[in-house]
This record gives sequence, C-alpha cells and structure tokens, in this order.
Amino acid sequence: MKGRTIRRHFRESFKSLGRNGWMTFASISAVTVTLLLVGVFSIIMMNLNKVATDLENDVEIRVYIDIIADTEEAKLAEDQLIDEIHNLPDVAEVVYSSKEQELDKLIKDFGDELSLYEQNNPLHNVLYVKAVNPHETANVAKAIDKFDNTYEVKYGEGKVEKLFNAIKMGRNVGLVLILGLLFTAMFLISNTIRITIVARRDEIEIMKLVGATNSFVRIPFVLEGMWLGILGSLIPMIVVSIGYYNIYQLLLPRLKGQMLQILPTTPLLYQVNILIIGIGILIGVWGSFMSVRKFLRV
Repeated sequence: MKGRTIRRHFRESFKSLGRNGWMTFASISAVTVTLLLVGVFSIIMMNLNKVATDLENDVEIRVYIDIIADTEEAKLAEDQLIDEIHNLPDVAEVVYSSKEQELDKLIKDFGDELSLYEQNNPLHNVLYVKAVNPHETANVAKAIDKFDNTYEVKYGEGKVEKLFNAIKMGRNVGLVLILGLLFTAMFLISNTIRITIVARRDEIEIMKLVGATNSFVRIPFVLEGMWLGILGSLIPMIVVSIGYYNIYQLLLPRLKGQMLQILPTTPLLYQVNILIIGIGILIGVWGSFMSVRKFLRV
C-alpha cells in the first residue's frame, strides 16, 4: 500500500469523525460508559483477588510438641520433628515458638492476669507450618500428625475447606461477571458503530460502484473505529486513575498494620489503563470491521 493511500485513509477517518458529529458523540459515549464499568469492575475484582490470595497464604498449621521432662531429650526430639517437617515436599516454612513466647502472646491478647502462669507454664512449644500451596494444608497437616513427638496438630479443619471453596466460588463469579460485561460492551459498542455505518451506506455503495476495492473502503472505517475506541477510553482512564489514587491514599493509613491490604496504585493503574485502551481499540476495530462488511457486496 502506497504512502499516499495510507495518508488518505488516515485523513478520511479523521474527517469522518467530524462529518458525523452526533453519531461520533454517541459512539464515544457508549465506549466511555462501558469502559468505565469495565475499569471499575476490574479494579474491584483485582483487589478482591488479592484479599483472597492473602487469606489463602495466611492459612497455617499449628503443631503442638509433646512435653518431655528431660531438657536435652526434649531438644533432640524437637530438632528431629523440625527436620522431618522440613523434609516434606509441600512445606514452605516452619517457625518455632517456645511456650514462653506463646504465653507472652496470650498475656498481650487477654491481659496481665495470665502472667501468674509464668512460673509454671502449662503451654506447649509450637511449630507454625505453612504449605507451599495453601490448598495442600490439610494433606500436610495429616502427614505431620503421623510423626512422633507431636501432641496435637491444628489447622482449622472444616473452616479452611469452607474458606477455600468460598474463595474459589468468588473468583469464578467474578470471572463470569467480567466476561459478561466485556461481551455486553462489545455488543453495545458494535451496534452503535453499526448504526453509524448504516447511515453512510450510500457513501459505501458509491465508492464500490466507481471501482474501490473492499480494503480501500474498509480501512478508513476500521481506523475510525480505532479512534472511537481510543477517544472513548480517555475519560475512563482518567476517572479510574484519579478515583483509585484518592481511595488508596484515604485507606492506606487506616489499613496500616492490618492483615488485609489493597493493591498499590503502581503497577495496578498501568495494568488497568492498558486493559481499558486495549479493549477500546479492539472493540472499535472489531465493531467497524464487522459492521462495514455487509455493505461491501453491491
């Protein structure tokens, strides 16, 4: 394709935007509204996915070690148990907590009254174990429970399985909603662009009658669809970026030190903005291409 022809296509696509002002405005408005919904919902789902991942990673196994009177024998038994747990293929981390540390945690949570037990501490030394894959927590716990020198193994049996099922369901529902929103956006925008092209069917038929090829007719419309997608994505990108930045700054001090955190603005906003403009261009080009195709048969 010659440079003059390419310049002509770009020039015609820009002229068409101004020549069909109201239809251009309607198309850009449809793109803007739908992409704004896509952007907002994407940010919500990405943050919910982070919260779900944090909850999964926070699941741990508590291994209470048998109390052995002989100090030297107890130390050997603990070291052996730690080595056996470390050797399990699905174990990511093992943290030792002495009974004194466990008592300090209880005193911090429930008050100084429990300090009476400092001289005669009835608690066990504890190992906190995390699995490489949180969904393997139950299997890891069962394997640890078979080792010697374990008094009790706890991991929230029953509750953990319910948590994982709820997280899985939430992710699936979110995925379905996002896909549904994207298909709805494609349908609405392509229909809007189709109306624009229908209003110009005489122009397309005249071009065909004077010998224009299908690609010669199609390219300006496809480029016009691309401009509509880009222009329609600008407002959603600005609104989403400013809105999420302010929300993040508002929540950041309140969530400091909390277990659950939201995603930082970088690289989240870059990712969402690329998604928005990418979808805008894709929908604009696809809508124009599919809509003009039916008028290329004269």
